[in-house]
Amino acid sequence: MSSFHAVAQETSDLPGKTAIVSLSAPQPVQELLNKYIQLPTESFASEFDENIFVHRLQKEIKEIMATEGYFNATISVTKPAPEQSIEIKIDPGEVTRVGSVNLEFAGDITSGDEEHRKRIEQLRAVWPLKTGLPFRSADWEQAKSALIDSITQQAFAAAVIKGSQASVDPGAARADLTVTIDSGPVFYLGETQVSGLERYDASLITQLAPFKPGDIYQRDLLHQYQLALQKKPQFSTVSVSIAPDIAQHRSIPVKVMLTEAQAQRFAFGVGYSSNNGARGEVNYHHHNLLDRAWNLTSLLRLEQKRQTFLAGIDTLPDQNQINYSLGASLQMTDIQGLQTVYQKVGISRNYQTPTMFMQFGLNWQREHKKPDGAINQINEALVLDWRWRRQIVDDPVNIRRGHITEVRIGGGSQQLLSDQDFIRTYARHQSWWPVGSRDVFFLRAEAGYTLASSRFGIPQEYLFRAGGIQSLRGYDFKGIGVHEGNAIVGGRVMATGTAEYTHWLTQQWGAAAFADIGSAADRWQDMRMFLAYGAGVRWRSPAGPLALDLARGHETGSLRVHFSMAVAF
Repeated sequence: MSSFHAVAQETSDLPGKTAIVSLSAPQPVQELLNKYIQLPTESFASEFDENIFVHRLQKEIKEIMATEGYFNATISVTKPAPEQSIEIKIDPGEVTRVGSVNLEFAGDITSGDEEHRKRIEQLRAVWPLKTGLPFRSADWEQAKSALIDSITQQAFAAAVIKGSQASVDPGAARADLTVTIDSGPVFYLGETQVSGLERYDASLITQLAPFKPGDIYQRDLLHQYQLALQKKPQFSTVSVSIAPDIAQHRSIPVKVMLTEAQAQRFAFGVGYSSNNGARGEVNYHHHNLLDRAWNLTSLLRLEQKRQTFLAGIDTLPDQNQINYSLGASLQMTDIQGLQTVYQKVGISRNYQTPTMFMQFGLNWQREHKKPDGAINQINEALVLDWRWRRQIVDDPVNIRRGHITEVRIGGGSQQLLSDQDFIRTYARHQSWWPVGSRDVFFLRAEAGYTLASSRFGIPQEYLFRAGGIQSLRGYDFKGIGVHEGNAIVGGRVMATGTAEYTHWLTQQWGAAAFADIGSAADRWQDMRMFLAYGAGVRWRSPAGPLALDLARGHETGSLRVHFSMAVAF
C-alpha cells in the first residue's frame, strides 16, 4: 500500500530549536487527512504544549477516520529525541461494512392498504446502504435524508424519523443499521388560500390548480402549480406550500403567496440574423386587458428583408390548460426576388402541458405576391390548421439529451373563401444525444407536402422554400425553391436534414462540424438535393448557445457565414 508524508516545519528564534510534525498514511487516507488537519507552522513553546497537540491530533484523526468507516485505525507516535521530528503513522485497518439493515415503519403507512404495502417494499428496495457496502457517516446521513424525503413526497407530509441507530462492532468491522419512521396520517388537500393580490381576482389563481379539494397530498402537484403560476406574466414572485399540521391532515390548506408584476410594459430590442439581416423592434404588453387578466401583445419589428406588425390577445388557461388566442398581423418581405405583402387574422384554441402543445386554428390570409420578372398575384385563403408539438429535453436552454417532434396539418377550400383547394402537411423531428462528458450529437429532419392541383392561388406560408439557418447553411435564405421569373417562390414539396457534432472545449466555448442536405420543389420528381457542410464556433449564453458558422454549398462552391441561436424550437 503506497504512502507519503505531510510535513510542517518552522525554525524558532532560538538557535537549534526546531519543531517538525509529519503524518504518514496510505495515499487515500493521507489525502483525507490533509483536507481536514492543519499541522503547526510554529515551534512548540514547551514540551507540555507539544504533548497537548499530539493528544488532540490523535483524537481528531480517529474521528475523521470513523466518518469514513475506519473504526479500527491504529495511530503510533514516534519521536526519537527531543530535538527530532514527531512522526505520526496511521494504519486505517479494515473498513467497516454494513451488516444488517432494519427499516421499521409506524403510522398510517402500516394500515394494511395494498398501495402503502407496496410503497414500504419500494422504500426498502431503494435503500442505498446495502449489506456489504462500506459504512460512511456521510452516506448514512444522506440515506436517511433521502428516505424521509421520499416518504413526504406523497400522502405523508408530516412523516418523521423517530429514531436511528448504527451499531458498530469495530472488532468485526460491521455496522448494523436501524431506522424507525413514523409516517403520520395521510394528508388531503383543502382550500387554496391566496395572498398578495391587488388587481386580480383569486379565481385567476385557483382555476389553475392541478388538483381539487380532497385529493391526496403530492409535493409534485404543488411544484407543478407553482411553475404554472410563475409562467404567468401577471406575477413576479410565486410561492406554493402547505404547513404539515397533523390536526388539519383531513383538509390541509394550500397557501399561495404572490407578488404582482406591472400590468403594462414596453420593451425594445436590436439584433442581427444572417437570414433577415439587422433588426430593431418595439414590444408592448398589457397583462390585465379589460380587467380580465388577458394578455395583449403587440410587436413592431423592422428587418432588412422583412417588416412585421402584429397584435394578439390571449385568454388565461382554464383548469384543463386550455386557452384561446385572437391575432392579426401585417407583414412585408423582399426575399430572393419575391416581394410579398400579406394581412392575416386568426383565432385558435390552445392546449399546453410541460411537454406538449396542441393548437386548432382558423386563419384568413390575403397575400399580394410580386415575383421579379413574373406576373403579380393576389392570393386569399381561409385555413383550418392543426399543430402538435412534443418536447422532452433535459435542459430547454442548453440541450444535451432529448427529442422535439412537431406535426402540422392545414388546408383551405374554394368553397370557403380560398382561391385554391389545398392541404398542407409538415413534420419535423430533432434529437440530441450526449457523447462523453461534454459533447453533443444532433440530428434534424423535416419534410413538407402541399396537396393541390397547382401552387398558384396558395399563399407562400403554405408552400415551401429551403436555404439558410435551420435549413441548408451554405445557401441563401429561402434561396432554394421554384423559379418564377427572376424570383424564387415556394413549391409544394420540401425535405431537409442536418447532422451536427459539437465538442465543448470549456464550459462556455465549443466547436461544431455539420452537414446539411435537402431541397424544395413543386413536385417530388423535380427535387434536386443540395448538400452543404462546414464548421463553427459555439458560445453558451444565458439564452442558449450562440452559433457562428462557416458553410460551403457543395453545388455552388460558395462560402457563407451564418450567425444564429444554435438551438431553435
